[in-house]
Amino acid sequence: MNETVNLALVGAGYWGKNLARNFSTLGVLRLVCDPSEAARNDALSKGIETTESFASVLSRDDIHAIVIATPAVMHHSMVRDALLAGKHVFVEKPLALNAEEGEELARLATERQRVLFVGHILHYHPAILRLKTMVANGELGKLQYIYSNRLNLGKIRREENILWSFAPHDISLILSLVNEEPESVQAMGSNILHPEIADATLTHLRFASGVAAHIFVSWLNPFKEQKLVVTGDQQMAVFDDTAALENKLVVYPHQIHWKAGTPISEKKEGRAIDLTSQWEEPLLAECRAFLDAITHGKTFYTDGAEGVKTLRVLERAQNSLTAPPSIPKPQEKNYFLHETSSVEEDCSIGERTKIWRFSHILSGVSIGEACNIGQNVVIGPNVSIGNNVKIQNNVSLYEGVTLEDDVFCGPSCVFTNVINPRSAIPRKDQFQETRVMKGATIGANATIRCGITIGSNAFIGMGAVVLEDVPDQALVYGNPGKIQGWVCQCGCTLDASHFCASCNKQARLPQIN
Repeated sequence: MNETVNLALVGAGYWGKNLARNFSTLGVLRLVCDPSEAARNDALSKGIETTESFASVLSRDDIHAIVIATPAVMHHSMVRDALLAGKHVFVEKPLALNAEEGEELARLATERQRVLFVGHILHYHPAILRLKTMVANGELGKLQYIYSNRLNLGKIRREENILWSFAPHDISLILSLVNEEPESVQAMGSNILHPEIADATLTHLRFASGVAAHIFVSWLNPFKEQKLVVTGDQQMAVFDDTAALENKLVVYPHQIHWKAGTPISEKKEGRAIDLTSQWEEPLLAECRAFLDAITHGKTFYTDGAEGVKTLRVLERAQNSLTAPPSIPKPQEKNYFLHETSSVEEDCSIGERTKIWRFSHILSGVSIGEACNIGQNVVIGPNVSIGNNVKIQNNVSLYEGVTLEDDVFCGPSCVFTNVINPRSAIPRKDQFQETRVMKGATIGANATIRCGITIGSNAFIGMGAVVLEDVPDQALVYGNPGKIQGWVCQCGCTLDASHFCASCNKQARLPQIN
């Protein structure tokens, strides 16, 4: 290490003392700035010069770099002043308390040609370095889901909430693993000890690539937990920073297989990744990376631009956390609803649709225009129905069912959404999708097995029990339902040459196997 770098540490308290230890080990710590007499005396006992004045640190020509480990509210002004004074800067997370301030600091570092290094320590952890390599090499397959828990019963801050105190590490790492910024950010939290300061938050990120991520942080947990789970379609990796070295990174070749439309998990033994030869205290590796950037111009991941990306997500999460609850505006009723029926508030009902007696439309349902919903019909939640659909009496359409335009459902026909229901075993996570395509007819008392598709203009006879996909324009009846012929778009049966006597024309059928 080039010992011509002279470094000052500003803030030698809760976390700063760890930075002091590591930079001392690297032989570059020359000055400690802290208002605490105890902190200064501790530095003096180790032969390190001290001061109470940040201004005096900035004025020292022999100080080339400044490490800032002060409360987050002070980061922006201190980093800015240090960069303007021509110093390289290492700042603990977060870089600032909003993205605009972070962008200013990143821009200033570029203009002054100074290193701006953000203390997102996980990027320098040997287990995470190995994990990132595995993801980059495709060893986990396509990323699907990431979640992190960062929990503790530790230092409770009042200058920032738990989101800004704990979550930057995990947000930064997840952005690196996914290699894109999220499309949506939602957060919810609990303010337990102070009405304005969140003590526990859960943040949900969703990315355009389809990856989803959850980040749970709390400083009111009875034990320490720092865990990251990365799920791919080939393998799953678990990073547990509280585990012994030999179990800090474990890879599980678990997979999900689909059989008969049902997801089946295949569990396998986990394989611990040997990190012994690569092991180094993450904070020491981080401190060395900062010095290497100054003395050798080495690139590093946690620069100002990376810090700003993390701030953008934090800011969006904070806005979601503090936003007033969204109250949906009632839809202007341009459809008919019988006085004995009900439609929940977050539904969409098209013009000229009619909903008759004793029917119930549950939350999240979308019904198109000019539909006719008969008596004693239950739809939802989260069912989609197209335009000009007719649903006769005593039909229930459960979550997972979609009806396209011009579908006809006869009286008391039955849809299901779980293949193996049990009253005592909840299976809401196993709903299967059933789609009835444009123009299809389902006869009275027919039963439709979940997870199948009824083709366009198909015709299901009354009482049929349909267990398999039905091709376009197929005529199906019986128990179990079998293809018995073909129908015209008008609904009449075609002869052997596919001629419709009603329309007096030859039908053009799709591919028939």
